[in-house]
Amino acid sequence: MESAEMEAEFRAWGEVTPEAARRLLVAAVEAFAERGYHATTTRDIASRAGMSPAALYIHYKTKEELLHRISRIGHDKALEILRTAASRPGTAAQRLDAAVRSFVRWHAGHHMTARVVQYELDALGEGHRAEIVGLRRQSDAVVRGILDQGVEAGEFDVPDVPGTTVAVLSLCIDVARWFNVEGRRTPEEVGALYADLVLRMVGAVRVGAEASRAEPAP
Repeated sequence: MESAEMEAEFRAWGEVTPEAARRLLVAAVEAFAERGYHATTTRDIASRAGMSPAALYIHYKTKEELLHRISRIGHDKALEILRTAASRPGTAAQRLDAAVRSFVRWHAGHHMTARVVQYELDALGEGHRAEIVGLRRQSDAVVRGILDQGVEAGEFDVPDVPGTTVAVLSLCIDVARWFNVEGRRTPEEVGALYADLVLRMVGAVRVGAEASRAEPAP
């Protein structure tokens, strides 16, 4: 990870204190994203953070506890993004547009974190995994609620709301797999592209520029 990107990630985890615990968490994000959870050792993480392996255990009892902290905070942020979009005024199409734009923008702008959050679920212990699955179901319910409202209002043509919910979330989440900061599109541009694709998927009338500009920041 480039130093500028590393610094941005460090700032993004401001709720993690003290600073040493945050440095270790950001180092774990980098290592898990590059090598995968199982191929990463606690020594790898401590080394990336410029600390000793013994120092890691002062803040995290196990490597799995580190992954759980990353996953919990990441899923809480993702759920907050979706709930904020779902609670805004306007049509169901405008809310879906806002939800997809902001959700995709987060997965692109924090692609390393999102890769770990979304694709290392099976490495969690049974209790932690159940907790994260519960958060995922809440995210699913938010998107499904927007689709249900759109169908009821006659805005969307969606014969299978549960299946479409899975498709929408999968499309957004997968951005974390391929997004590259050196690519030709910014996170904002990818968010706009995906919002348009999803609105076409559900048969919605395209949201106008004025509604897009009204979108709240994540």
